Amino acid sequence: MEPSSTPARSHSNLPDSLHLDTLAVAAARPREQGQPLNVPIMPASNFTSGPGNDREYSRGDGTDTWVALEDAVGMLEGGVATSFSSGMAAVSAVLDQLPTGARVLAPDDLYQGAAVILNAGAEQYGWQVKRLPTAATDRWLAAIPGADLVWIESPSNPLLEIADVPALCAAAMAADVTVAVDNTFATPLLQRPLDHGARYVIHSATKFIGGHSDLLSGIVVTNDEGALAGLRRRRTYGGATPGALESFLALRGLRTLPIRLERAQSNAAELAVRLRDHRVVTRVRFPGLADHPGHDLAQATMAGPGAVLSFEMTGSSTAADVRLGRLRLIHRATSLGGVESTIERRNKLVGQEHIPPTLARLSVGCEHIEDLWNDLEQALDGLV
Repeated sequence: MEPSSTPARSHSNLPDSLHLDTLAVAAARPREQGQPLNVPIMPASNFTSGPGNDREYSRGDGTDTWVALEDAVGMLEGGVATSFSSGMAAVSAVLDQLPTGARVLAPDDLYQGAAVILNAGAEQYGWQVKRLPTAATDRWLAAIPGADLVWIESPSNPLLEIADVPALCAAAMAADVTVAVDNTFATPLLQRPLDHGARYVIHSATKFIGGHSDLLSGIVVTNDEGALAGLRRRRTYGGATPGALESFLALRGLRTLPIRLERAQSNAAELAVRLRDHRVVTRVRFPGLADHPGHDLAQATMAGPGAVLSFEMTGSSTAADVRLGRLRLIHRATSLGGVESTIERRNKLVGQEHIPPTLARLSVGCEHIEDLWNDLEQALDGLV
């Protein structure tokens, strides 16, 4: 499925319709004569007051730097963005709006930060949280009526399952149920949930949007005015405002997202095929493979399979750790979405005990494909 073209905002002075790859580069740049090509870092806490000035304090009114980041990401997703100090702050800003006793549907394979908040809400506020397999569309559709929130993560982390985002959004809209989609893995270049009726789209901009493993940032996008007002209130009064440098770096990272994602996704597709054929690999999870259970759905609803894959190995978790310990190029590190490839055995993490013990999540970067494969091959081929 090809990415759709998106109309540029009227105030951007850009052509009426641009491809998303172009918008990532061009959106929210200064256009006035004599202005810099990039919005500079604005380290300001407050502004001089006076006639015609609508900004007083950055915590509530924003700065040019993070407003530009919000404008650019909002244009890519087809809504209005609110940026936060981290992905966790963005997730919290959405979930904290749930009322006491709220009914929430969420995937089994869920980002641990969101799972922690949902578990705490169940204890403190009586939230009724129902966890469902990401790909079990019929079970989701049956459970949607009467829910307050449908929380979707697709592709899921780290099992790479695919949710039927259009179908779930359509059913939720018919039942007047709010949908929030964590779009971190797909990015707005591969999937735009607001187009299908989601109220919130969440990004850990720490990951693919920033793209260089050097910042913490979170973003929530919506096209609902009431939802936007709620997000802005929670940011202002919770104090989860983005930093000046972090916003600058996230926006700079966004400019290269199309080319980074193209390279990383191509690398991931090739590695998935080679890993599948390796003697110590028992299973590869990657939506780009034809034998992936969600392959057809991903092809129909996304513009690409993404740049993250998971694979399982023969032997024990100890053997898996020994193999990963032999890697010399690929970094053993948490997080994902950077230009450098990173890998992690997920079962060792608290809350991830349900993950297969030997499963390794590989966030594929922009290195040369043969160097990546040589590193993986020598690590997997060594004696355990």
